[in-house]
Amino acid sequence: MNRKAQVIAFYLPQFHPFSENDEWWGNGFTEWTNVGKAKPLFKGHRQPRVPADLGYYDLRLSVVREQQVKLAKEAGIFGFCYWHYWFGNGKRLMQDVFDEVLESGKPDFPFCLAWANHSWYSKTFDKDSTGDKLLMEQTYPGEEDIEMHFSYLNRVFRDKRYIKIDGMPLLVVYDPVSLPLKYIDMFQQLAREAGWLDGIYIVANIVGGINKKEMFIEKGYNAVTFQRLASVIFDAQNKRGKILYYIRQKIRSLFYHYPQFAVDYKKCIPYLINKNIDGSEDVIPCIVPNWDHTPRSGMKGSMFLNESPEFFRLHVEDALKTVQYKRNKLIFLKSWNEWGEGNYMEPDLTFGKGYINALHEALNSTLGK
Repeated sequence: MNRKAQVIAFYLPQFHPFSENDEWWGNGFTEWTNVGKAKPLFKGHRQPRVPADLGYYDLRLSVVREQQVKLAKEAGIFGFCYWHYWFGNGKRLMQDVFDEVLESGKPDFPFCLAWANHSWYSKTFDKDSTGDKLLMEQTYPGEEDIEMHFSYLNRVFRDKRYIKIDGMPLLVVYDPVSLPLKYIDMFQQLAREAGWLDGIYIVANIVGGINKKEMFIEKGYNAVTFQRLASVIFDAQNKRGKILYYIRQKIRSLFYHYPQFAVDYKKCIPYLINKNIDGSEDVIPCIVPNWDHTPRSGMKGSMFLNESPEFFRLHVEDALKTVQYKRNKLIFLKSWNEWGEGNYMEPDLTFGKGYINALHEALNSTLGK
């Protein structure tokens, strides 16, 4: 039983060159490329976002990963949830950083994996790309692939740093809607055969309002977590119906050059956490410090306006109230270092360690204990 709230931050292992990115975008492309060339779209738009303490780092350097952990500990973060890319038949991307973390035993910091089971398209990473070219397809080849994938996962689960819930290795599935049910069933069967008597603690990541918790619990998931970024656009501002909302947003976009999906962060706070739903034992709340997708998607991007560490602390306090009486007080944080989406905790030139300090203060308040 976790007596204190435990925050697990999603971690993107993208900030280093690798061969596929070189092929798709040119030699040396990393997530920093879009971050660095971002331009403000309207007066007061905080772009580009410039990293402070860690600079434009390369995650292949172990010293950078150690510095990240030092900052995460300052914030009170319990561990990292590394995005894991397995496209079928052993095809992975961006594996070098995590594999080195695994093999070296450093940093000595708790971690788990989130399977980012989605195809990659050109528009996802670069607003200047033409069309919507498929870069890497997510496939589900079947039993041989499941066994191969589990064999890799089981090796990772055995690491002493791996996060476990009630003795079960924690695994998040990004797109549970697309994942064939056979994968969940076989993962659990193989886990029990491998000695994990209660199986794996598998969490379904739910995006969109039409997907309900019950449908995933019935499929064999142990818990769910809700990503409410898309829905809060309507919940926070759509008071008079969708048509009027779209008209209002388009007018504002035309005259003020705001992205169509730009919403005030403070107004969104009440909708990012749903106390009735997130208070259930089989739901893990998710906190979001900031969001600005425009470096990747330009005027078509979604973003929060007027976000700040002070407002983020209020958001964290909402989540802490929700888990206060739970058996396992888990909270996901989206994200530690998604700089290309303006969604990060790491220090920048505007707020310094503001978000780190805000989380630390909230977790050390009476709510976090």
